[in-house]
Amino acid sequence: MQIILKQDIIGLGYKNEIVDVKPGYGRNYLIPKKLGVIATPSAKKVLAENLRQQAHKIEVQKAAAQKRADQLQDVVVEVAAKVSSTGQLYGSVNAAIVAAELAKKGIEVDRKIITMRDIKTVGEYEAVVHFFKDVEVKLPVKVVAENAPKEAAPVVEEAPAVEEAPEVEAAEEEEAPAAE
Repeated sequence: MQIILKQDIIGLGYKNEIVDVKPGYGRNYLIPKKLGVIATPSAKKVLAENLRQQAHKIEVQKAAAQKRADQLQDVVVEVAAKVSSTGQLYGSVNAAIVAAELAKKGIEVDRKIITMRDIKTVGEYEAVVHFFKDVEVKLPVKVVAENAPKEAAPVVEEAPAVEEAPEVEAAEEEEAPAAE
């Protein structure tokens, strides 16, 4: 079933775009919620005329979206999160957290236009920000440990090393008399 979208729907399409959907999804969700209309030949003609009349307006919106995308060109989002000793996060980093970090840098981005998978380990990832139909920015996201485990690691390594040394020597002394 072909539907003409009346609003942007992330994961499906953009406003005034003709998309193929399953009949139940179109009839039971998109059309009753006024998110789309059935793409009949007459509706397609009306859409073409509206797009022709709105071409200038769309160009202005696209230019504004490109300007916002240029603000994110060299931005790297660094998120500090609580981490277990194995590198797993307590919780996850998602689009809302990335939007909040961008807001701290003075760049306002709606979390709904950011697509990414939930991050559950420390490392470098990528989020995609969809500003307009053809304007998307790939944003690097770096997740780091809030409290660096490197400080705690040497203390843990030194303590067993000191304790193991006397045990090894004592074991060698005990074995030597037994062998004789």
